[in-house]
Amino acid sequence: MTLPDDAYTQLADMHICRVLNGLWQLSGAHGQINPAAAIPQMHDYHKAGFTTWDLADHYGPAEDFVGKFSVQLSDEQKKSHLAFTKWVPRPGAMTRRVVESAIDVSRRRMNAETLDMLQFHWWDYGDPRFLDAMAQMATLRDEGKIRHLALTNFDTPNTRRIVNSGVAVVSNQVQFSLIDRRPEVAMIPYCETSGIKLLTYGTLAGGLLTDRYLGQPEPRQLNTASLRKYKNMVDAWGGWALFQELLRVLRTVADKHGVSVANVAVRYILQKPAVAGVIVGARLGISENMAENAKVFSFALDDADMAAIHAVTDKSRDLYALIGDTGDEYRR
Repeated sequence: MTLPDDAYTQLADMHICRVLNGLWQLSGAHGQINPAAAIPQMHDYHKAGFTTWDLADHYGPAEDFVGKFSVQLSDEQKKSHLAFTKWVPRPGAMTRRVVESAIDVSRRRMNAETLDMLQFHWWDYGDPRFLDAMAQMATLRDEGKIRHLALTNFDTPNTRRIVNSGVAVVSNQVQFSLIDRRPEVAMIPYCETSGIKLLTYGTLAGGLLTDRYLGQPEPRQLNTASLRKYKNMVDAWGGWALFQELLRVLRTVADKHGVSVANVAVRYILQKPAVAGVIVGARLGISENMAENAKVFSFALDDADMAAIHAVTDKSRDLYALIGDTGDEYRR
């Protein structure tokens, strides 16, 4: 499998795949993953052109898997391999020692002298020490331990606070889908003026925005953390009947382009301003959707497609008014 040129984009000086392999499924909330099956499949993803990984310090063994995988790559393969981890600290003093110690743990686990990109999450905006943490990370970046700094689940005002403090960030990772379009309200306009890109997750609503749920009764038992999380989002957005109406429209659009409902859902977000990439979960050693994911780059949504989709989404509730800006669901 060879992905087309437009399957890649520049994020700062990094040539990333626009469909990133997400490793949240290793966090323990989606069942056990067998390393003996997972690592070989990581090689399959890379060979297929899906060369960019999203993970975090708290996603179970994700950093360890990436570390084991990366040392098995040839020198030529390493040139295209990128792994973006996250740091999600507990509240406390953000001294040089605290910050550097955490970064060094990720570097050791990932077998990386320099982290490609570190995405930072902070739980409480009322505690301004996140600015101290960013300043320390900027120093470590300048010393070569981190290549680029980024954010995850930051809202627009506090992203602006960080940028205004003098710390450059290249991206913010946010929830963004046909169900949750809150980034369009404030985050995307700010990103367009500040040169920040978005990496998005939840774009398939944990698997709900797929053909599997088209025409299905409202589920009462969901077996993964992702499905439970995004079913709650569907409920807040407008409920199962409206969601089925959306899936029917997506199926019509998908039929027009010869692709899947999931492809349409991902393509919709990829065509949004400031979006560099969409994170799609990889169930390593259990299942894989590389061939289907590649179809995202085989078509583009036109004005008629967008109008049909918006005829449904315009009926939904305003999640920005209901929940708040990007990431506010984690701080309510």
